[in-house]
Amino acid sequence: MNWRVIAVPVLACLALTAAACPKTKGKTQVKAKAAKSAIPDSADQIIFGFRTFLTDQGISKGVLLADTALSYDDATRMELRRVNVTFYTSVGIRDGVLTAKAGTYNMRLSRLDARGDVVVVRGDGKRLTSQQLVYDQVRNQIFTDSTFILNEPSRTFTGLGFESDPQLTRFRCIRNCKGLAPVKIPTK
Repeated sequence: MNWRVIAVPVLACLALTAAACPKTKGKTQVKAKAAKSAIPDSADQIIFGFRTFLTDQGISKGVLLADTALSYDDATRMELRRVNVTFYTSVGIRDGVLTAKAGTYNMRLSRLDARGDVVVVRGDGKRLTSQQLVYDQVRNQIFTDSTFILNEPSRTFTGLGFESDPQLTRFRCIRNCKGLAPVKIPTK
């Protein structure tokens, strides 16, 4: 086999590759990344300033607001950005507020899956924080399998996963449950 037959094409490829690369003299090249599209092209509809009422047999349970909603599955599933839910009692009194960076609202199941810095603040001073939280309107329950912190006026609970009613009165921690509360010690 003739070495020129192999060497000439290899040297030609190397020369073309070197000519295509700019001279940086020891500098690292930074490649530009394509901007990520803010609007997924598969959404059925995009709604800015989304608002829907959470009702149960004609009684308002809350108002769900979102900065942006992307509609999927014939408008039965909404992907939400900047979520805000105001909850009401059966007599219409404001009961609490949930905020989150994002969420998914399934209208068929009446279920909200809130994600990203989820905070629930109640009128009685309770404050619940987690990275993920599900509000199931049909079961009238909130739950998560993520870590959480529940601050009450006189005590604090932490753990991994919980189930509760929306008023946080029937609260059940799943794992790694810890509580911190001040205790008065008699001085006699």
